[in-house]
Amino acid sequence: MKRRDFLKAGAVAAPATMLAAPAIAQGKVEWKLPTSFPAKAPGVGTNVTAFADRVAAMSDGQLTFKVYSGGELVPPFGVEDAVEQGTAEIGHSTPYYAASKNSALHFFSAVPFGMTAEETTAWLRYGGGQDLWNSIYAERGLVPFYSGNSGVQAAGWFKKPIESLNDLAGLNMRIAGLGGEAMRKLGVNAVLLPPPEIFPAFQSGAIDAAEWVGPMLDQAFGLQKVAEYCYVPAFHEPSAGLEIVVNKDAYDSLAPHLQAIIANAAEAASVETTAQFDYYNAVAMRKLKSEGTTFAAFPEDVTAALKTAVSEVMAENAAANPSFAEVQKSYDAFLDLSRDYAVLMKAATYTQRV
Repeated sequence: MKRRDFLKAGAVAAPATMLAAPAIAQGKVEWKLPTSFPAKAPGVGTNVTAFADRVAAMSDGQLTFKVYSGGELVPPFGVEDAVEQGTAEIGHSTPYYAASKNSALHFFSAVPFGMTAEETTAWLRYGGGQDLWNSIYAERGLVPFYSGNSGVQAAGWFKKPIESLNDLAGLNMRIAGLGGEAMRKLGVNAVLLPPPEIFPAFQSGAIDAAEWVGPMLDQAFGLQKVAEYCYVPAFHEPSAGLEIVVNKDAYDSLAPHLQAIIANAAEAASVETTAQFDYYNAVAMRKLKSEGTTFAAFPEDVTAALKTAVSEVMAENAAANPSFAEVQKSYDAFLDLSRDYAVLMKAATYTQRV
């Protein structure tokens, strides 16, 4: 081979070799991604599928997820366990489904009479909430990402009107989180059923009342077919956060740009999900009202009793768990800081435009 031909061949071959090496080194990764919710459910299901689609697109297929609907790969309340144990590399849930691990996780989902969706986002990003969340999850080898919020939820669907505290006593009710603990203090038998079991239990009479999310999802699950009365707003969930949770070893194995893609895709899903709930809750509420659903607020004596019960529940949890007390201090500090702004600006705006 002549020297000129050799150099020409080398000039062509070298770039191919240089490009091939990184592709082999980086490879393509597919992770299992179970969710606690039905994958096709609006809001909660589309939250995870939109996240998975974004990661695949942003990484040009280098990182993809196989999404498993609630109960398909692991039990709906077992997503964080599966990610911690490595059964799945990444998962989608809401933190308080794992509150048995640490009661402080309630603060990253919902707190009765607590923050709105906007306030929760502000606390996580600027008020120290995310640092606390990261620290708690690091103890279990997990990395959490906030991925959206349902906004204000409904207090629950009831087959008969709630006109006094006496109407709550003895009811079997599906209700989640710290609100369930407060309801128990008022004589309610509060049970936490996974989402797919709510409607069958309500329809069969196994439960007398059901709290799920709000107009969009409650309608999609058919709760209005069982009960006429929907009490709003939710005392127990003025907002409820969703999460993407990653096994730390798996996360650390990713190249930095793939880690950044996960973070940014979760944030994008967060914005989309909050907007989706705001829009479709309004659409669903109008439809439900036109079909005969009665929306009402709890009587004043019920709300007052719930505030007392919630105070007791919060004090009991803080006394039992230093981590709960630590997060509560940060949470309450921001809630107190935002109080004047919320009342004088936001609440006044809503009242003014009615």
